[in-house]
Amino acid sequence: MSAPAPSTAYNGAGGRRDPGVIGRMWAMIVKEFVQMRRDRMTFATMLFVPILQLTLFGFAINTDPKDLPTAVLVRDDGPLTRAVLSAMKNTDYFDFKRQVRSADELDQLVRSGTVQFAIEIPASFDRDVRRGDKPSVLVIADATDPVATGTAISAVQGVIDTALRRELRGPDASVTDKSQPFELVLQRRYNPEGITQYNIVPGLLGVVLTMTMMMFTALAVTREIERGTMESLLSMPIKPVEIMIGKIAPFVLVGFVQMTIILVAAHYVFGVPILGSVPLLITLSTLFAASNLAVGYTFSTVAQNQLQAVQMTFFFFLPNFLLSGFAFPFRGMPHWAQWIGEVLPLTHFIRIVRGIMLKGNGFADMRMDVLALAIFMFAAMGLALFRFRKTLD
Repeated sequence: MSAPAPSTAYNGAGGRRDPGVIGRMWAMIVKEFVQMRRDRMTFATMLFVPILQLTLFGFAINTDPKDLPTAVLVRDDGPLTRAVLSAMKNTDYFDFKRQVRSADELDQLVRSGTVQFAIEIPASFDRDVRRGDKPSVLVIADATDPVATGTAISAVQGVIDTALRRELRGPDASVTDKSQPFELVLQRRYNPEGITQYNIVPGLLGVVLTMTMMMFTALAVTREIERGTMESLLSMPIKPVEIMIGKIAPFVLVGFVQMTIILVAAHYVFGVPILGSVPLLITLSTLFAASNLAVGYTFSTVAQNQLQAVQMTFFFFLPNFLLSGFAFPFRGMPHWAQWIGEVLPLTHFIRIVRGIMLKGNGFADMRMDVLALAIFMFAAMGLALFRFRKTLD
């Protein structure tokens, strides 16, 4: 007598066997993997964003910067002067880049951001120390970013005195018996009290403009493509560059509103000074906003939908946020990270806005950053126009 055939479940419509709960779930899992493989941008986001974050946070971020560029004005080149400078260099916090001849040149280098520190050794320093006259050594720090200078300032206060004590031996040893052989005059310029808002709030203007201008432009153009209204625009007697300018111009006005809100809040709510020219700040902020709008427009010509546009803007925003000097000291990063940061527009804009608001800088003090920002803007607009023409073809 033969065994009975196993029972099989069928659905009511086609007579096919029901795969059961596990089978249905497995089918959904396979379907999602297929969909993920087709949506390459989402897959790349899930894969490369953790790698990017791990790389930047693990290798590029450093809150204890070393080898800070330093300028020196030496009015007495005696053995004690050399001992002081050697002691500072041995701390690894100071990298002597320039030796200047006047106090005005020293001030200009600090104001323009070329150096982080400036040291002035007075005339007759060697003789005055040996006589016990306690000469003054001037240390000027660019304190617009308190994190970048705080540890270096703490290190220099004890190292110089120790170095001189090693040099003053024999008959000169009595100079260090009662007190320090010199007076260290420390000037924390542009933010002497180390107020965090002075550093964060001006940079926040660049962060907000980067995030909103780029993302909203990318979404606006991609939305036109998804809804099919872009085809109607292309059928009209209008050139691609006119379409691009027409799409970008409204967001420039939105940027003006954001800029006004942040500047008013920075000055009247957080007490951040605006020492420089407000029209110059508005002009350069417009240049920066146009750069980000061009980047967003370029992303819109590559993205197939709004989700991909958001993902692409995030890829661009994350390095800007981390490598520009907004969240972490720029000079604390390794050289390869600084090279990447120099390409990003937010890096130069943060220097510009902090320079105008905190230092009272003019155009001449920031000309290299303005030039870099202008080059980026024209390159981004050219790429956006090229990609848009290619999309039309």
